[in-house]
Order: sequence, then structure tokens, then C-alpha cells
Amino acid sequence: MKRAAVHNFSKWLGFLFAALVAAVAIILGIYEEVPGQYILFYGTATFAIVLWGWHHFSVRWVYGADGLALDSVNARRGEDPAPPADEDISAARFARRLVISYKYVVIAVLALLALFLIISFSVENFYTARNVGAAIVLALFLGLAAIVNTTVKDNTSAYVGIIVFIGLFAIGSLIVPGFFSGINVKSMLVFAAFLGLACIGQTLVALLGGLDLSIPYVIGAANVGLLYLLGLGVPSWLAVIIILLLGVAIGVINGLLSFRLQGQALIVTLGVGFAVAGGTQILTSIGTNYSGNVFGTVPDWLTNIAAMNGRTFGLDFPPVIVIWIAAAVLLSLAMRNTVFGRNLYALGGSRTAAKRLSISEHAYWVGVYAISGGAAAITGMLLLGWSGGGFIGVGNQYLFMTLAAVVIGGTSLLGGWGGYGFTVIGVLVLQVLSSFLVGIGLSYEGQQFVFGLLILPMVAIYARSPHIRTRI
Repeated sequence: MKRAAVHNFSKWLGFLFAALVAAVAIILGIYEEVPGQYILFYGTATFAIVLWGWHHFSVRWVYGADGLALDSVNARRGEDPAPPADEDISAARFARRLVISYKYVVIAVLALLALFLIISFSVENFYTARNVGAAIVLALFLGLAAIVNTTVKDNTSAYVGIIVFIGLFAIGSLIVPGFFSGINVKSMLVFAAFLGLACIGQTLVALLGGLDLSIPYVIGAANVGLLYLLGLGVPSWLAVIIILLLGVAIGVINGLLSFRLQGQALIVTLGVGFAVAGGTQILTSIGTNYSGNVFGTVPDWLTNIAAMNGRTFGLDFPPVIVIWIAAAVLLSLAMRNTVFGRNLYALGGSRTAAKRLSISEHAYWVGVYAISGGAAAITGMLLLGWSGGGFIGVGNQYLFMTLAAVVIGGTSLLGGWGGYGFTVIGVLVLQVLSSFLVGIGLSYEGQQFVFGLLILPMVAIYARSPHIRTRI
């Protein structure tokens, strides 16, 4: 058929698809006994959004009047260009081109279907009309995220991360009772603040092409060490300064060793982390039978900063949330508007070029690891205020989570691309996902499985972008 016929065919196909999705939404609303006005509103909104998305990304961008959009998409994939305007195109060929152009949408939907089936067999009474509708909504969001990835060139990871975050939050609100409640939102923000502060150092290190696997062990050591010093009668303000300086010192050791042993940062930092955790347990367990745990009284000011019942200027949320927001804003601005930030990106993008500009790679490398150690120590001390007791294993989950947040946010582990603003998006995605999985009652093993299953396609989407060094 002619291009004009294909264009019309695609329009009507999109209309039917939008009508089908809206019909499913209406049926689910009726089944769940949702008030009629809400059914009408959400059904109409669903139809309009799906139809707009189909037209904007399929009709307008793929088979537009001039045909150039499909040519550019296919050219990036190394495929044949779009056929000329006067060439006949079969419906099968048209459908094949759409599938090829948006193959990641198809993969995401199939992965979601597999995930839904696995959870349905694992969790009792999970297969309900509400959950089916939520899965359809999530599929639409994932499809939109994949389409954005193929069409948006600048800050793709930020757009995709925001879409995934909104989608997960919407699904959680539909499935988990009380997910959108004030107490649950506050809880998610508190845990996101801990993870976000721990990710400060990991992000800066990644921008130089390094990794810091000592972060969880420094967190645990700081958590235990602070309470140990308090138990010895050291003033709280002095104990905090000591632990912070020790964290920075550990970071400096990481930086010096990993810089000398280029390419071995992962093993070096992991070894330093093991040594720190083991040494802390040996020191704090002298004369006690409670190795790895320290008991004592946490200062009220520290509890107020980090505990769920903490208050900020009389408001019912703990100051740790404000601390994280302030740190995120300041760090994001500093990375873009200061000499330190610009030099860091320059080193990550091309060490040779940065060296010719007299930028000290050694100083920046050791400096970011020092910041990482200090940030991990602060996180460990704040977690003591949250839990009320010292535990050497309190940071174990951050070994995986800090790396995942950085990568999901879109910061390249090869250096030179990304930033803390992107990491914030990754932190929020992980925290909403974690709260959702806990809300539906998955076991810890099931949560780990789902984390991996959802994180892999996200990382694959971001990894398709060429590294900064290939674009210079």
C-alpha cells in the first residue's frame, strides 16, 4: 500500500489500541466498584493519553509526511532506510518496521508479563483485576520509557528515570493499600535520604571511572564506632568529628592505593572495607561477648535527626530528609558551576586532555575517595540515630544499592558522564520499587530477584548511549 495508506492504517491502529486500553480501564473500574465519575474521567484520560502517545511516537515520528524520522532511526541501528514515498509497503512490512524500531518496548512488555506471572504464582491472591490493571499501566509506562530512549538525545536517562519513577509510584498506589499515605511517603523519603547520602561518594568516584566497594563497611564501622566512643564517655560532638575524620582517612587510603594500582580499584576498596569492618569488630568487642554489636545510649539530637518521629522546626518529618535535599542541590550546582566540578568531568572524559590542562589526576582521585569515605561515615552515624543501636552489618545492603542507584540514574561507570542529580532519580526509583515489593508481601529472596529483573533492562537502555570519549 502507498505511504499515505500506511499512515492512515497506523492512525486507525492507534485509535483501536487506545480504545482497547480505555475499555480495559473502564471494565476494571466497574469491577472494583469505583464511582462512575471517576470511571468516566480516568477512562477518557487513558484514551487521550494513549492515543496521543501512539500518534506522537509512531505516526508522527516514524511514518511522518517526509519519512525522514524513520530514516534517522534506522540509520542509528544500521538498518535499511525508509522506502521512498511512491513505493508500495505491505501491512506485514509496516508492522515489522514498527516492531524493529521499538523492539525494546516489546522486550519490556514481555519481561513485565513474565514478572507478573512469576509474582502471581509466588504471592497468594495476587492475581486480581486491580493488579492486572496495574500491570497494564506499568507496561504503558515502560513502553513510553523505551520510546523516549529511542527519540530523546539529551539527558535520556533523566527522562526515562522520571517516567519509571512515576509509573512505579502509580502502580504502588493502585495495588498497595496506604502506599500514598503520608506515613509511607515519609518512610520512603527517610530511607531514600540514607541511600542518597551514601551515593554521594559513589557518584563522584564513578565520574572518574572508579568504584568504591568499601562504602557499606565504612557505614557499618561508623555506626558501631560512634556508639562505642559514646559509651567510653567521649562527648557526642567530639565523637562525631572523630568518626568523620576516620571515614575521610579511610577514603584517602582507598584513593592512594587504587591510584597506584590503576585498574584495581574494585578489589582494593573491597579489601580495605573488609579490613575496616574486621578491625572495628575486634576493637569494639574487647572485653565483651557481643561482637559486631554495641549497646549504649544514642543522643537525643541524633535520634531526632534520623528517626521516623523526628521533627524539623516543629514539622512532623526528620531533618535527615532536609539534609539530603540540601546536599543534593548544593552538589548538583557545584558539579556544574565550580572549577572542581568541571575538572572532575574533564578528567573522567579524557585524562590525557585534562593532564595537558594541568589538572592533577592524583589530587582529584584521592579527593573523591576521601569525600566518599566521609559521606559513608556520615550515613553510618545517621543510621545509628535511626536504629538506636550499633550493628556492623547495617551497611551491607548499600554494597549493591549505591552502585544500582548510580547506574540506573545514568552515570557512566567509565567516567565523564552523569552527575548527582541523575543519581537522585536512581535513588527514588529504587526506594519506590523496594517499598512496593515489601507492600505486596514478597520475601527478601523474591525482592532480590525482582530487583535484578527490572534493573537489567534499565541498565541496558542507558548503556546504549555512546560513551563521552567516543563523541569527542
